Amino acid sequence: MRLDRRGLLALLPGAAAAQPAEFPTRPVTMVVGFPPGGQADLAARPVAAAMERNLRQPVVVQNRPGGAGAIGSGFVARAAPDGQTLLMALSSLAVIPEAERLFGRAPPYTVDQFAPIGLVNADPTVLAVPAGAPWRDLAEFVAAARARPSDIPYGSSGAYGTLHVAMEMFASAAQIRLLHVPFQGAGPAITALLSGNIQALATAPGTVTQHVQSGRLRVLACWGRERAPAFPEVSTFMEAGFPEVEFYIWAGLFAPVATPAAIQLRLRESLRAAMQDAELLRAFETAGSPPRYLDAPEFARFFAEDSARLVRAVQRIGRVE
Repeated sequence: MRLDRRGLLALLPGAAAAQPAEFPTRPVTMVVGFPPGGQADLAARPVAAAMERNLRQPVVVQNRPGGAGAIGSGFVARAAPDGQTLLMALSSLAVIPEAERLFGRAPPYTVDQFAPIGLVNADPTVLAVPAGAPWRDLAEFVAAARARPSDIPYGSSGAYGTLHVAMEMFASAAQIRLLHVPFQGAGPAITALLSGNIQALATAPGTVTQHVQSGRLRVLACWGRERAPAFPEVSTFMEAGFPEVEFYIWAGLFAPVATPAAIQLRLRESLRAAMQDAELLRAFETAGSPPRYLDAPEFARFFAEDSARLVRAVQRIGRVE
């Protein structure tokens, strides 16, 4: 199914259904399609803890990594639509089905199987390299990549995941070729970057802030229209002469689309309260990933616009074996 704003807005609940007597009646599972340590996981854990306090039931984060988030997303798409199984997804949610179509394969899910509950953050991606790497700035990195085509290894959260698409967007604009090394999520990719097994990574600021502060990593550029608040001294790709290189890693909460409207409303209310929780706000700020909350209607519009841009990027990248 192709993405359009009308289709995504149709995912939102309409008139409220009969309010269930109690919801939730048992622990809620919040699925993350990546290993611990990545953007989705860093967002899910404070959100789950805060939602527990107003739902008055445990909200358990369950990591189901694989396929750049496809395994976890597919699991939630097929889950019972009772509000008990939720998905904390990244922007790759819309990318994976489109990438599967490039290969003539049936996607593991489609975006119309999900109802948006709310956006929790949206960070401009940053380009991180080991502190011991020879490149002091983006220009030196580009020059080295042009001199050594396909020689500099970079990591990602999986083929056509957020980190892969961002890096290929940059490589295409800069007319360079890099060596793609996919992992099951940003967490393992960051470990590989710290160990020197890869030499570059596009990632959310919150996943690398502590390592930059400790002197183990260096940030060379930012994919945002504006500089990342965590790294105000780092130029954007636009400032460096790449006007079309813009990419954001966001995290948002979804439920299976057939979840009753009244339960969706309860989840929206819970997430809205969670995003004002003092402990959550401290956790997000400490991670260098400020909250950006959008309720379901606004999130659906944001998702539609961002997804359309990312699908175009995937189509430009084409098939990557």
